[in-house]
Amino acid sequence: MLRDINFTDVFKSSFLENVAAVTIFDIVLALCLAFCLGLFISFVYRKTFAGVMYSSSFGTTLVALTMITTLVILAVTSNVVLSLGMVGALSIVRFRTAIKEPMDIAFLFWAIAAGIVLAAGMIPLAVFGSVVIGIVMLIFANRKDLTKPYIVVINVDGHDNETKAVEYLKSKTKKCVTKSKTARKGNVELNMEIRLSDDNTDFINELSEMEGVGSAVLVSFNGDYMG
Repeated sequence: MLRDINFTDVFKSSFLENVAAVTIFDIVLALCLAFCLGLFISFVYRKTFAGVMYSSSFGTTLVALTMITTLVILAVTSNVVLSLGMVGALSIVRFRTAIKEPMDIAFLFWAIAAGIVLAAGMIPLAVFGSVVIGIVMLIFANRKDLTKPYIVVINVDGHDNETKAVEYLKSKTKKCVTKSKTARKGNVELNMEIRLSDDNTDFINELSEMEGVGSAVLVSFNGDYMG
């Protein structure tokens, strides 16, 4: 027979006992530090972004992800039973948003790792580690590379004009490699990967004015050529 639950039994429940497992001061301190670290991670992401279009929502996601991870780990570290249930709950989560930039994965793991370390009470490690990672990423992202790759698309008439155009291009560049070649009757299209020793691109104008050259297009690319 079920006994009646009185007012005292409510306050003796294990649910209400978990209220004092984490103090308000710990929660406020952890979330404030997580917010600051999330802002720093978002700042580094904005400064190192090298894609086509910067997404401000992804920067906000990094801040939120750091705080959410901190909140979850605080709960897990305060209750062993909850930690086991959290593992099972997170195992069914599926993320379907495509990650277009490889560096975005690094920032996501950075935000998650910062939240975990911070909630575990290792505040110096979280702060110092994030600062070191941020400095390293800023240094490598802002490093200027004078030999960045370009693709030159040339349309020429006949084999002789093709040879002259390629020889001229090799004389004006540090490196010149043929990536693809399309031949039609009386016309040849070349895709050449080149490396420049400086930022001067006036040779494209001279190349387009050569006899037998229909057009010359210079395109910058990230070097991830498939073929």
